[in-house]
Amino acid sequence: MTTDGGEGGLPERKRGSGVKVVYEMLRDEILNLKLAPGTHIDEVQLAERFGMSRTPIREALVRLAGEGLVETLPNRSAMVATIDVLNLHTFYDAITLMYRVTTRLAAQYHRPEDLVRIRAHQADYAAAVAAQDALAMIAINRELHAAIAEAGRNPYFTTLTLRLLNEGRRILRLYYQSFDDRLPQEYVDEHEAMIAAIAARDVALCDRIASAHADQIVRQIQKLFARDERQRVPL
Repeated sequence: MTTDGGEGGLPERKRGSGVKVVYEMLRDEILNLKLAPGTHIDEVQLAERFGMSRTPIREALVRLAGEGLVETLPNRSAMVATIDVLNLHTFYDAITLMYRVTTRLAAQYHRPEDLVRIRAHQADYAAAVAAQDALAMIAINRELHAAIAEAGRNPYFTTLTLRLLNEGRRILRLYYQSFDDRLPQEYVDEHEAMIAAIAARDVALCDRIASAHADQIVRQIQKLFARDERQRVPL
């Protein structure tokens, strides 16, 4: 069966592409918090929604579980992975280290075509900030840092960085939902400084910029989770 992109907004798919369709749509819904952490995933309902058997549904869920976005339960059902707020410090440590390592390696090993790709993502990122499009900003941020990691030419660091960036998209989505004012320009400026240091092959400067970039993101996320939102009710 091939969907026509009509009801439910499902894209047209070719024969054999069912796993990719399910995987990409569920991944985006999880990362954008349309499917909230802890949500039960019903294979039967998904099969009906996508108009396919449960086999590609299960294969897509296995891929998502491998990325840490889905958790398999003892009864063979699944749910959207929770965000472990109490242990976010472990995520902070990991993403800070990966920002530093991958940016340093990009300075050492990048090729001209890497800079072209990185700068293209940066241009898209700046446009998303100018348009005040938080979802695009978060998605492009992932692509930008992934491109930096790939420029470092260590596939192990790249794989770990991609997993952290995917998990970080959910955390950043929570954070940007809290913005009352305009999305800040400072992230664009920090990325520009990072890219300039990579292009100059200044490893030490890359380390300092990447560390500071990670530190300010961590501080802002910590502020979000520490915010006091109690209602002040007069008695």
